Amino acid sequence: MMLQFYSLLAVFMLLLTLSARPMGAWLAPLAAGQVGPRWQTLDAALLRLAGIRDSGMGWRQYALAVLVFNLLGALLLYALQRLQGLLPFNPQGMGAVEAGSAFNTAISFVTNTNWQGYAGESTMSYFTQMAGLAVQNFLSAATGIAVAFALMRGFTRRESTDLGNFWADVLRVSVYLLLPLSLLLALVFVQQGVPQTLAAYSDYSALAGHAQTLALGPVASQEAIKLLGTNGGGFFNANSAHPFENPTELVNLLQMLAIFLIPAGLTHAFGRLAGDRRQGWALYAAMSVIFIACASGVMAAESQGNPLLAALGVDGSSGNWEGKEVRFGMAASSLFITVTTAASCGAVNAMHDSLTALGGMLPMWLMQLGEVVFGGVGSGLYGMLVFAVLAVFVAGLMVGRTPEYLGKKIEAFDMKMVALVILTTPALVLAGSAASVLLAPGLAGLANPGAHGFSEVLYAFSSAANNNGSAFAGLSANTPYYNALLGIAMWLGRFAVIVPVLALAGSLAAKKTLATTSGSMPTHGGLFIGLLVGSVLLVGALTYLPALALGPVAEHLMIWAR
Repeated sequence: MMLQFYSLLAVFMLLLTLSARPMGAWLAPLAAGQVGPRWQTLDAALLRLAGIRDSGMGWRQYALAVLVFNLLGALLLYALQRLQGLLPFNPQGMGAVEAGSAFNTAISFVTNTNWQGYAGESTMSYFTQMAGLAVQNFLSAATGIAVAFALMRGFTRRESTDLGNFWADVLRVSVYLLLPLSLLLALVFVQQGVPQTLAAYSDYSALAGHAQTLALGPVASQEAIKLLGTNGGGFFNANSAHPFENPTELVNLLQMLAIFLIPAGLTHAFGRLAGDRRQGWALYAAMSVIFIACASGVMAAESQGNPLLAALGVDGSSGNWEGKEVRFGMAASSLFITVTTAASCGAVNAMHDSLTALGGMLPMWLMQLGEVVFGGVGSGLYGMLVFAVLAVFVAGLMVGRTPEYLGKKIEAFDMKMVALVILTTPALVLAGSAASVLLAPGLAGLANPGAHGFSEVLYAFSSAANNNGSAFAGLSANTPYYNALLGIAMWLGRFAVIVPVLALAGSLAAKKTLATTSGSMPTHGGLFIGLLVGSVLLVGALTYLPALALGPVAEHLMIWAR
């Protein structure tokens, strides 16, 4: 079983590594604010049509544009859900989405979280799915990539206040990157059996003789961007465990690769912009080390099975199969679980609430690290770059030198912004979880008592604040309390992080670039990779170990002590 897993993992990492270089070559010109010569006429026409003047923005202007754009997107998506009963492409006659659920869903999709407290096939019309949810899948992904571009420019520009133009960045990322990739992947999905239709649901007679309804819809188009944009929201409630979203083993592999494709390419694009591709490969290596270790841990935990079932005479030698698709197997399920939680995607091909205690803890911890292990499109790179700044700061303290990264001195303001980025999501996760296990509305959503119930709450806030979107589905979260509190966590977890990231970018762009000397710390070798990995893991361990001890660790000890 482990041999099968490591064979699949090796193939996956090989394909991902081979794709990082061409993907980075595609992304680098966009990060530099350029398009190829053959596209310049189209680019000028699109900018003119959109009313965009491609003039540089300082970090405050860029941040204001991000906030206004996404606030308007949330309001529009909320309105679409509330009015969907009056809108076209609604063959099933879906009515207005309940106000609390519409609020939560609007914030969820705008923040690239795609937390879903509803079943898509019984709640959302085709128009809402296409014009609302799928559109925000594109725009939220473009927003994250644009912010990553701004931070990359901060590191590579000298004595400048210009971080690029947010409106131009979003347009170019959407048109020249996300649209062509999504179209190509959607066509592959359709060929493999994923539906793409506006026809009404189909009624048929099941083998047992009773009538059933087969849900259909424009699935392939939304499925492609949900993965490429690390959004994760499924057209169907079962997400990528549904055979219409994920019909074959090939599609399952392509879905995992699609989730990591742009985050991996962004590391290479960063190295190109920095003028030293080794810088990008160092970030890629640090991400890969943590990912491979966690994927191995999930597989090992799931292979152990459940001793409580063994005590009842059930053969557990083949591992923990509860909540997994037999057609994918233990290896592909464990790898998908790790991929979707390392990236802030949230797409699932297995039931995370059915994982073993430790098998569920590792995906939760990957989210709690800040979604920096490849992470979301854009957010993974800027999150890891923030940790890179922290790593060189710690190294500078140890040797008594002023820390610098890529020739930029790291000063007091920069570290304040780094602290804000790193501490915002843990504050949201821990405060939200603590409140929910103390207050009656929070406890009302629990389906399981004790340590596992606490794990469900902790997982929900870890997922929301870190913009992942997956869930331990035993928690009934479609309530006024959780819709409101998780919505707030998602909004602050996204934009209370983006604003200090842009402030850091503005500070770095305004600095001189210092010449590399013999005293400069190399940031492309094994020593730096180890320091970066250590910084990420140490912050994650110190922040969350007490909470994890109360949830999955306690549950594991109780199960195996019996």
